Amino acid sequence: MWIEKQQLQEWTNNISLEFFGKPYVDHVSFNSRLRTTGGRYIPSDRKIELNPKYLEEMDNEEFVGIIKHELCHYHLHIEGKGFAHKDQDFKDLLKKTGSPRHCQPLPSEREKQKHVYFCTRCSHEYFRRRRINTAKYRCGKCRGQLKKK
Repeated sequence: MWIEKQQLQEWTNNISLEFFGKPYVDHVSFNSRLRTTGGRYIPSDRKIELNPKYLEEMDNEEFVGIIKHELCHYHLHIEGKGFAHKDQDFKDLLKKTGSPRHCQPLPSEREKQKHVYFCTRCSHEYFRRRRINTAKYRCGKCRGQLKKK
C-alpha cells in the first residue's frame, strides 16, 4: 500500500489533532533508506521521516503507532521540553497518548536473522544475524545463561 505525500501529510495532521489536540504544520515524508527503525524526527528541520516498509509489511495500527511516537518527539521539541527517549516528559507523553516506545521488527528483517538463542532461566528468545559468544553474554532481562536453539 503506497500513499501520496499529501495523503501522508493529512494523515499525520489528523493523528496529531486527535491524540495531541495540536496541528502538525511541518513536513513529513517517506525515507526508504531507513532500515532498522520505523521513523525518525529531525529536530533541526522539524521534519518527520517514516519507513515505507512498515506501511507495506505491517498493519495500519503499527504505522499509526510509529507516527504517534514521532509526533511525541515533535510536540515536545516545539514546546521546549525534553524530547529524547531518556526524558521523563517523553515517557509521560508516550503513555498519555498510547504511543509505542519501540516498533516491532519487520517480518522481512526477521527472516534474515539466522541464529536463535534463548535464556535458560526466563525462556526469552533472542534472534541474531551473527553468532554470539554465549559464555560472554547473558540475558538482558534476568541475567540468565543463553543457549543456542
